[in-house]
Amino acid sequence: MKKINAIVVLALTATQLWSQEAKTNSPAERNFRLPLIGETAPSFTAESTNGTINFPEDFGKSWKILFSHPQDFTPVCSTEILELAYLQDELDKLGVKVAIVSTDPLSMHLQWKKALESLDMNNRGTVKIKFPIIDDENVSISKQYGMIHPESNSTRSVRGVFIIDPKNVIEAMYFYPGNIGRSTTELIRMVEALETTSKSNVLTPVNWQAGNDVLVPFAPGKDLHGVDSPPEGYYALAWYMWYKKEN
Repeated sequence: MKKINAIVVLALTATQLWSQEAKTNSPAERNFRLPLIGETAPSFTAESTNGTINFPEDFGKSWKILFSHPQDFTPVCSTEILELAYLQDELDKLGVKVAIVSTDPLSMHLQWKKALESLDMNNRGTVKIKFPIIDDENVSISKQYGMIHPESNSTRSVRGVFIIDPKNVIEAMYFYPGNIGRSTTELIRMVEALETTSKSNVLTPVNWQAGNDVLVPFAPGKDLHGVDSPPEGYYALAWYMWYKKEN
C-alpha cells in the first residue's frame, strides 16, 4: 500500500510539473522582472495551508521571509521546510514571520505538510509546521517575483528567498539551484545583520555574527587622522575602516 501511495504522489507531482511547464511555454509570458532591493514587495492574495493569505499585509510590521519552492515532495525542499520549522521559535524571537510559496496546488501542500510533520530529521523529534505554505499552482506569485526564467519552460528557478522589512521593502534576496540546500544559518545571520543596521547607522563587516563589533560609515569625531587615542568604544584599522565595539 505504501508503494502504491508513493507511486500516486510521484505521478501527481510529475503531472503538476508538466502542467506548470505548459503554463510558462510562451516566451512573452515568461518575461517577468525580478523586484530589486529597495523596492516594495509585490502584494498578492492566495490560498495556503493556513487559509487565505494577503501578503505582505497580513504579516503586519514584522520582518518577513518569503521562501519559494518549485515543487512539493522534492528532497532538498523538504529538508529546508523542516529546518525552518525547527527554527520557528528562534525566528519568532527575532520578530520574523515566514511564508512559503510552492507551485503545486493546495491539496498537494496539505499532503506534503502532513508527511513532513511525521518525520524526525537529525534526531530532533517531529515538529509542527506553523507557517503557511502558499498555493502558486498558476505561478502568478512566481511571475510577480521574477522567478520564471525567460529561457526555460520549467519552474526550476523558483528557488528564491526574499527578506522584507517591517515597511514591506525588500532588503535582501538570494537564489539557490535545486540540487543545493539553502543555508538557514546564513538566513538568520542576514536577518540579524539587517535588524542591527536598521536600528543605528552602522555596517557589518565580513563574516559578522550577532554580538560582533560593527563598522561605522564615518570617523567618530573630527580631525582623527593620525590620533593616538581613538574615542572610547571605537578603534580603526585604517582611516577608512572604523569599528565600534559592541561589548
